[in-house]
Amino acid sequence: MEKHPLVFRQDMTIEEIGKEGNRYITSVWKSLHDSMHEQLTAAFREIEDAAYGLYLDQLMPKLFDYLADVGFEAMEPLEENDFVIGKCLIFRNSLEKWGSEENRSRIFWNVIRHKHGQPVGTLLTEIPHSHLKFDIPSAPVLYTLRETVKEQIVQGIRKIKE
Repeated sequence: MEKHPLVFRQDMTIEEIGKEGNRYITSVWKSLHDSMHEQLTAAFREIEDAAYGLYLDQLMPKLFDYLADVGFEAMEPLEENDFVIGKCLIFRNSLEKWGSEENRSRIFWNVIRHKHGQPVGTLLTEIPHSHLKFDIPSAPVLYTLRETVKEQIVQGIRKIKE
């Protein structure tokens, strides 16, 4: 995967961040999926949906690390019972309401800020997945929103998905 480095700059808009992130995901998601498929299929039998967290733990950290390297923050302060996957994806900041049992869609959101705290926008990470077996039927996708307040983010997600 090292041959597909991310190219982020400090002056990027949220839309540019999303576009670059999607370029990265498109270039690596399938080979990562295929290389982990046997392991994650076995994991799914034991831990069900949590197997997708194991996948995102491999896919997403590089993206968040590269953002941090150029001065962006994607994490917010954690609460006591928070569950985090993929380095910065917090379950309480996600929705799963769309699709069939064999092709569900969960969307996580991260408010992206400059290191000094100023919000740039919100990065949405959609992970298509099956509840019946381990399967990611299509590439995870990043969407972007200018909104950075939870209620507006949820409305923005609904506009994208409904």
